Amino acid sequence: MKTKHTIASQAEWLEARKALLAEEKQLTRQMDAISAKRRALPWVKIDKDYQFDSCGGRVSLADLFCGKSQLVIQHFMLGPGWEEGCPSCSYMADHTDCMLPHLAARDVTMLAVSRAPLTEIEAFKKRMGWSFGWVSSNGSDFNHDFHVSFTEKEVESGKVDYNYTEQPFGSTEAPGISVFQKEADGTIYHTYSVYGRGVELMMGTYRILDLVPKGRDEDSLEWTMQWVRHHDRYDSDATSKCGCRSEEAKA
Repeated sequence: MKTKHTIASQAEWLEARKALLAEEKQLTRQMDAISAKRRALPWVKIDKDYQFDSCGGRVSLADLFCGKSQLVIQHFMLGPGWEEGCPSCSYMADHTDCMLPHLAARDVTMLAVSRAPLTEIEAFKKRMGWSFGWVSSNGSDFNHDFHVSFTEKEVESGKVDYNYTEQPFGSTEAPGISVFQKEADGTIYHTYSVYGRGVELMMGTYRILDLVPKGRDEDSLEWTMQWVRHHDRYDSDATSKCGCRSEEAKA
């Protein structure tokens, strides 16, 4: 079938590409400017003694820095008693492990926090094959204070405090990313949190999909991430073989 897309000569394509490049450069500069404003936000001192359950025992928020001065936390949607973690949060987490050495080289620790008990976290983490740090905030105010966990009553009211506004939300758990700084004297500050589509900054797969002709291909879906599955639930042929010939083809 002949494509319906606009076809051009190489010269015409190059002219259009250069015009788009100018816009891309403008966007890059704008993103740099926003990043600078993000870093310039005022900080809030953490006064609560948040405690977490980890595979190494009970730990504090300060312990989560693991010797670094900067901490990034993925608020992972896995509530107590859930059979498995949120597919979209899992999609985010699939990008984490390979980033950790590079982040550590820039004085950053990154890990996940969920309200589920540690045993439930560890079981799902093992299933997914992840190795990043993941602790339980069960029994503490941490998730509620950072507006990623809500009571059933709050959900039923249709007004939960999420993404800096009161809005309806269909779950007692929500996604987010929070950032903290620990000074030399041990004082910890909350520097930034992002929610909603803002968490896409962790989803490198989306950046690649934005490059290809079909894009994210989500317009016809009931909701944007309806296609996302836990990585062990895609079709068996979904993973690229990187151009390598299969054993059958070699035979």
